[in-house]
Amino acid sequence: MKIILTGSSSGIGRALATHLLAGGHEVWGLARRDQADFAARYPGFRASACDVADWPQMERAAVAVAAGWPHVDGLVACAGVQGEIGPAVGADPLRWSATARANLDGTYFAIRAFHALLARGPRRAKIICLSGGGATKARPNFSAYAAAKTGIVRLVETIAAESSGQPLDINAIAPGAINTPMTDEVIALGPGVVGQAEYDAAVKQKASGGAPLGRVLGLVDFLLSAKSDGISGRLLAAPWDPWSGLDRHATALAATDIYTLRRILPEERGARFD
Repeated sequence: MKIILTGSSSGIGRALATHLLAGGHEVWGLARRDQADFAARYPGFRASACDVADWPQMERAAVAVAAGWPHVDGLVACAGVQGEIGPAVGADPLRWSATARANLDGTYFAIRAFHALLARGPRRAKIICLSGGGATKARPNFSAYAAAKTGIVRLVETIAAESSGQPLDINAIAPGAINTPMTDEVIALGPGVVGQAEYDAAVKQKASGGAPLGRVLGLVDFLLSAKSDGISGRLLAAPWDPWSGLDRHATALAATDIYTLRRILPEERGARFD
């Protein structure tokens, strides 16, 4: 497969690049950092220096890819930053906005820029977007990151609904508490900035080795494969959900709101507020 991968220079993105290349795929990585050394080691890897939150840069990247590839089979939107951290009401407004843009706009811009190339592919196109901490519950002191990650999940659900009947599957994945430079950032900032609970969790995660990266890599493989055809508009948690067998339930799953963001009603919790 020919796969676009954003955020390919570090963290989960770099691990995915290495994994996908080892699996025989061609990967075009987008990141702000120079990736020439990595490209020199892996002949199947190409790279474009690009800020995914800058639309003109994304347009130019798409033009470069189109000049080198006749189509794209898959897009993995992995780029993300924790950005502005601290209580929301005391955050720097511009840094807060830049954080939200880097995560949410960066994901949308990637989808928008490469949709036409995905539509040219000979097989069902696949889009995978990384969600993250705070997408399904409040995450104090990480409001910009969490709000953007929640937005990514709703964006995925919306595009899935809009593209129903088309040869395209789009899903979000929650990787779990993987040890990455983001973990180191939380520890370095300390409890005074990130909060005691977040700091303690990061220290414990770092010491324990974190969630298994192999589950993330496996879920990406599954969602890029034909086994996941028809599974779309879902948020799947790599460490916990039984995603490896979902191909047997794709039709039933499509008729439900399982693995989606929804409002909880009082009667679903056995409560009455009337």
